Amino acid sequence: MRVVVALGGNALLRREERPDAAVQLANVRAAVAALAPLAREHELVITHGNGPQVGILALESAADRSLSSPYPFDVLGAETQGMIGYWLLQSLQNALPGRQVCALLNQTLVSAADPAFADPAKFVGPVYDRDEAEHLAAERGWTVKRDGTHWRRVVPSPRPQRVVETRLIRLLLQSGAVAVCAGGGGVPVIRDEQGQLTGVEAVVDKDLTAALLAEALDADALLLLTDVPHVSLHYGTSEAEPIGRTTPAALRAQRFPAGSMGPKVDAVCRFVELTGGTAAIGALQDARAILDGTAGTVVTPTGRDLDGRLDAHEDLR
Repeated sequence: MRVVVALGGNALLRREERPDAAVQLANVRAAVAALAPLAREHELVITHGNGPQVGILALESAADRSLSSPYPFDVLGAETQGMIGYWLLQSLQNALPGRQVCALLNQTLVSAADPAFADPAKFVGPVYDRDEAEHLAAERGWTVKRDGTHWRRVVPSPRPQRVVETRLIRLLLQSGAVAVCAGGGGVPVIRDEQGQLTGVEAVVDKDLTAALLAEALDADALLLLTDVPHVSLHYGTSEAEPIGRTTPAALRAQRFPAGSMGPKVDAVCRFVELTGGTAAIGALQDARAILDGTAGTVVTPTGRDLDGRLDAHEDLR
């Protein structure tokens, strides 16, 4: 099978962890240990988030007095692609001796007219309490929003239209390589009036890019791997109910937070609706079981597995 996996930024740098290189590298190695069995059995494309990492670089850039202005987010996105891509590349090479692995810098085309530019919603950087977040927003001109029990900076997140280097990624897969690409959703770019690509101040949602890329590559499965074991109804309350096997229609009938689970649900539903394939959301350490359909929230056109069976969440359909 051809499988596209999207690693959440918080799966690589967990909440409350110090953003040291050693901490992130240890998390990358743990991620690769979970993904290596998939790479041995399937064609594999790995994308990754960069929310925590790009936020840290943005803080550093804003505090650097040698700069006349902070680096824009397209440049910071490219930096995180290189950093995280390097860690994944090296760890995959060590885990898969003899297998070719490529970490590719990618641009993602967005529309200059996307309404997201007027309504920032993508979380980046560390978490704060409300008072600190509001102070930083006033001091630095940020937009901040609630993220669960914390507050974080938000930036525009236009919808991806195409990964510019899709054909090159397809060639890598056809050669038998594992491809690490579209990190952080890809560097956001638009085409100007002369048809030239140019970067924009934004962060593209990596799950939506992963779904777009999986569709363009004719992937059989899309896995969105994060730090939670499944999608839940009433998440964070005493009435939380895990969702197992389900359908796009059932998921779209529920409401999920726009800044966290909402884009993931949108991504898996879009992929299944457009391709008839299988998509899933779940914990990184359960990657193999999720692909086997025995863990996570698995989305198929009918809500059934290959044997025609339904799980305990049949009522969601």
